[in-house]
Amino acid sequence: PPRSPPLPPPPPPPPNPPRRSMTPRQESLPAFTPDTYSSDEDDRFFHSSRDEQADLFHAPDGTSARDGAEATAPGSGWTNGAIPPLSYQYALHPYTRSGRLSLYSHHRRWINFQSSWSRIGQSSTELDAVHSESSSGQSVLTGCLLEEAKTVRALVAQLCECFYRHGWATGTGGGVSIRVGGPKENRPYRVFVAPSGVQKEDMVGDDVFELDMDRNVVAPPKTPDLRQSACTPLWYVVYRHVPTAMCVIHTHSMHAQMATLLDPTEKATTLKITHLEMLKGVGNHSYDSVLEIPIIDNRPTEDLLASQLERVILKYPKCNAVLVRRHGVYVWGDSWEQAKAQCESFDYLFESAVKMKSMGLDCGLVPVSGTYREEEERNDGKERGVGREGDDETMQAEEKKEDVAATTAAPAFNGAASSDNQIDLRLATPTTIPLLPRDAKHLLLDIEGTTTSIAFVKDTLFPYVLTHLDDHVHNQMTNDEIIDTMVGLIKDVQSLNHDHPTKKELLNGTKDIPASLVQLLLNPIDDDNTTAILAYLRLQSETLSKMDQYKQNVLSLVQALMSHDVKGTTLKSLQGNMWKRGYHSGQLQGHVYSDFLPFLHWCRGPDPTTDAKTTQDAPAAPPVRISIYSSGSIAAQKLLFRHTPHGDLTSHFHSHFDTTTGNKKVSSSYEAIAEALGCGAKPEEVVFVSDAEEEVRAAREAGMVAVVAVRPGNGRLSERCKREFPVVRSLLQLCGAD
Repeated sequence: PPRSPPLPPPPPPPPNPPRRSMTPRQESLPAFTPDTYSSDEDDRFFHSSRDEQADLFHAPDGTSARDGAEATAPGSGWTNGAIPPLSYQYALHPYTRSGRLSLYSHHRRWINFQSSWSRIGQSSTELDAVHSESSSGQSVLTGCLLEEAKTVRALVAQLCECFYRHGWATGTGGGVSIRVGGPKENRPYRVFVAPSGVQKEDMVGDDVFELDMDRNVVAPPKTPDLRQSACTPLWYVVYRHVPTAMCVIHTHSMHAQMATLLDPTEKATTLKITHLEMLKGVGNHSYDSVLEIPIIDNRPTEDLLASQLERVILKYPKCNAVLVRRHGVYVWGDSWEQAKAQCESFDYLFESAVKMKSMGLDCGLVPVSGTYREEEERNDGKERGVGREGDDETMQAEEKKEDVAATTAAPAFNGAASSDNQIDLRLATPTTIPLLPRDAKHLLLDIEGTTTSIAFVKDTLFPYVLTHLDDHVHNQMTNDEIIDTMVGLIKDVQSLNHDHPTKKELLNGTKDIPASLVQLLLNPIDDDNTTAILAYLRLQSETLSKMDQYKQNVLSLVQALMSHDVKGTTLKSLQGNMWKRGYHSGQLQGHVYSDFLPFLHWCRGPDPTTDAKTTQDAPAAPPVRISIYSSGSIAAQKLLFRHTPHGDLTSHFHSHFDTTTGNKKVSSSYEAIAEALGCGAKPEEVVFVSDAEEEVRAAREAGMVAVVAVRPGNGRLSERCKREFPVVRSLLQLCGAD
């Protein structure tokens, strides 16, 4: 039979098996378990070459990931640099070992649009104490502004979610703004702002507005019916006045809000913080710097804060934040990373300040001990130099120079501005706590700089007088009161020395005053002719024009005297009447330091109805009688202490003295007070506390025990004063507190 034809040879096998695509069941890897942490597909991807990875997965159109360059564009995906060329169907699973290893090896969690990760502290080293700038890279998406915008929008949403988790943006509050572009990239700025009224933890990039620097909408959000954040006007205030700012954050942090209430009077214009490590994180400050964060008052709507924000940004250029009382905080930086880091650092400091306050510590004071201070090295050098030829003369010359500088720089006692006295608050040589002697029966206290901020008069009381002076003269005073006040003010001016600046300004034409007032100033008024002059002026006042002129004279004289802090008798009486009205209306509230009320309670002694009975071995100490001696009138003293945040404190005082007793810089005044207190024969039973050197010296000459009070803002003390007198930074130190 015929033979069958031979079978054709089998086709040769393909050189390589066909690549397989992921089926729908393979699109997500199995959940991580100890047995499945490394699947075959996972291992194959991470142990193959880049080209094999690109060919392993295919897009829906059949192309390989290696066919397109878009996937390798810097800034794409979860990293800010080149990324593996993954397909559209492949998702990196964070629960596999390899997936997590890759995620935490080179995939950052934050979305970014720049060529390098921002490192806080440009051109600095890890040992620098102060960092001011970040080293954020250039945008790598400028060739595709739509892609850049999409990235920044997503980043805003991611930041808002982060701040919600911190508790800073609950109830749809708070927000973020990021600025891109600008002159350094040779293109206009574009500003991305979060919307209003959106749940911050649920925000998406499609909710974010894109604006130009004129607040025109460049691209609205895709989500309909949204409004720009109410913070937008304030973000633009920062961008206009801080050219380097590229991100502004607003939070409703509870720590920030409570930090604005550390001053119970709510009159503080700044919060001072020093000697905390996280000061390095807020920019422009180091551990031992004094950070001064401005505080502005809240308003019903955010846009009404713009003028206040603008003013404090210009006044405090070193601070990258502004607190809003009973509201929150605004923080900015030259990159979003720096702004975020500074916001976190500020919040840490606010929490520290609040907790320190609850412990009785002031975050704005330099620690007395237990911390590094530069002057220790100088003092050590001086100690090592004792005994060398010429060293004693050099040290005496230096101390004399310091004494002169401190005396010259000391402000007038009444109405003085705050001074930089940090050197006194951090004395290198600790002083013994001057406990009240056992035989001390009376405590005589100064007010400004001792019980009350030295700047309270200048920053609160004086502005109130000048603001309401016109209304008081024209609407609150009778014609007779105006004439009596004018004559009294003229006598205040005439009592000044011929070279006093107030007298020179009024008589030499520097001040714009009528010739008739100059004539009155040139004619001496004394006790003999006062009655006749008053009668003449009252007769002249029957014409309306004369009465108007007298009112203007009072205004001119008060302004001239207050401009140089003159303590005239009539001026103080007029101020006292105006302050009385302000206190009674609630427009004024007296300031006392937080240690004053517990100090008053201690001086009063134990309450027999509530305190435990004292034993025979430890009898109760007799109460210490407290009296006040101030340059302010007795009426003004009582007004201040009657209207404090703690209520009426006047019941705690035994007596009040003012300059009618005598000049506070003369020992005879203190001798008269000792007599009035029944201690004329034993003036050492009276302890006098004041911030003024000349006053404590005069009290010591009269035989009293003199103590110097050091408070923030007080005038600088001379080295001689710190050697000769005990120093307290709190009145509680008189009770034995540390």
